[in-house]
Amino acid sequence: MNSFDFGAIERAAPYLLDGLGFSLQLTVSSFAGGLVLGVALALARHLRVPLLAPLATAYITLMRAIPLIMVLFWFFFLVPMLLMWATGAPRPVPVGPVYTAFITFAMFEAAYYAEIIRAGLNAVPKGQYEACRALSMSTAKTYWLVILPQVLRSVSPILLTQTIILFQDTSLVYVLSITDMLGAASKIAQRDASLVEMYLTIAATYLLICVVASQAVAYLRKRNAPAVHA
Repeated sequence: MNSFDFGAIERAAPYLLDGLGFSLQLTVSSFAGGLVLGVALALARHLRVPLLAPLATAYITLMRAIPLIMVLFWFFFLVPMLLMWATGAPRPVPVGPVYTAFITFAMFEAAYYAEIIRAGLNAVPKGQYEACRALSMSTAKTYWLVILPQVLRSVSPILLTQTIILFQDTSLVYVLSITDMLGAASKIAQRDASLVEMYLTIAATYLLICVVASQAVAYLRKRNAPAVHA
């Protein structure tokens, strides 16, 4: 520890915070986009919508069967060629690493959120649906006003747990040369020969954020647990 340079951490703090900001922004954006798409996929499967249900099943199976880093590479290299073919452009249409990260993460997480939400939909008592039919509520109102609020509340701890994993996975954008928290630390570490200081700082930051988020999961799980009456 005598050679540990705390000053290197202090000097790098603004750049590391910028990287952390990008990581958090990517996490929040992917959570929001993934949750919306995940709800749509879960409803398509739960309601057994013709054509959409098997497509949703295939999409979820595909995304859950391959590594996220492979999806990143597929999107980054193949989508420009697909856009070239679709638009008739003379050369591949670049999407860019940032758009690749935001779109890919949302698409990937949607598959996991969809399965979590579908499990919640299957756990709702049939009496809830029958009561809505007795009140002559449409399918849209039944799910929007009655079913989905209950489902999202009951599965919120699992959704947050998956989002913690999502935050950890944001470090994979380093392969696209995006300056996230890990990318910022790596660049400074190589420039200033402060590998130990930078990587320990990043590890501690990930640990702190994930521990706090895990405590939030525990709180939600305790709050949503059914009361036990003597």
